[in-house]
Amino acid sequence: MKMGFVVVSWAFIAALAIATGADAQTLYKLIDKNGKVTYAEKPPKDFDGKVIRLDIDPNANTATLPKPSAQSAPVDRSSDSDVRVKAAREKLEAARKAYDQALNNPADGDVSFVGNKGGGTRAVQSDTYAKRLAGLEQAVKEAEEELKRAERG
Repeated sequence: MKMGFVVVSWAFIAALAIATGADAQTLYKLIDKNGKVTYAEKPPKDFDGKVIRLDIDPNANTATLPKPSAQSAPVDRSSDSDVRVKAAREKLEAARKAYDQALNNPADGDVSFVGNKGGGTRAVQSDTYAKRLAGLEQAVKEAEEELKRAERG
């Protein structure tokens, strides 16, 4: 009689597992006489401790993960290159504009006019103005080189 009860019990458990669907999972919590807890997928035979059936619905166990930040997003190298080229062009335009502004609009004291032997005058740059123009011209050359490097990638 005991064997028939076990067979009927297992048949009932199998039917219950089929009825709950393939999504449900069953674990068994085993607590022995010393209080040690273990888990098993099947109940063990001849276990002299407490057996607790745990039905788990994996669809109910969802975790909310943080959204990836912009730093962890994959870097698009083509757009990165485009950004560098654009920045280099803007830097070159700004350097040329500063040089042209200084060259075409000298401040008071940047240029003095010296008379020529045969008459008339010629413009002579002050040392500080000449150094400033040379620095601005160098900035233009460096910006041109930077643009070339950015365009090459």
